[in-house]
Amino acid sequence: MAENDVERCGFLFVHEAVVEQVLSQMPEDEKLYDLAELFKVFGDSTRIKILYALFEAELCVCDIAQLLGLTQSAVSHQLRVLKAGRLVKPRKDGKTVFYSLADDHVRTLIAQGMEHIEE
Repeated sequence: MAENDVERCGFLFVHEAVVEQVLSQMPEDEKLYDLAELFKVFGDSTRIKILYALFEAELCVCDIAQLLGLTQSAVSHQLRVLKAGRLVKPRKDGKTVFYSLADDHVRTLIAQGMEHIEE
């Protein structure tokens, strides 16, 4: 981008009150970093498919693998990422582990994301 193409204010005037008000409401850098990391987890279509499947029902690794046409190993890897991001939770029933969305916040994020792209 050429220097002339840079977006700028028409004149130099900083709106100090607005800048201070926004700064006072800005979360700490660490929290913003954590939020960015959360959204990175949503940046993979396989993980989104898994989350969407779990939006509909509690499923085990075998169910998810069959549903999405993936290997159990691939599903397990993605579930580890989702679990680390606190987006899914496991529930053991005998030797089988079932996964579901971690909480209603995850359900809301998925629903609002779908609503946003369908507008």
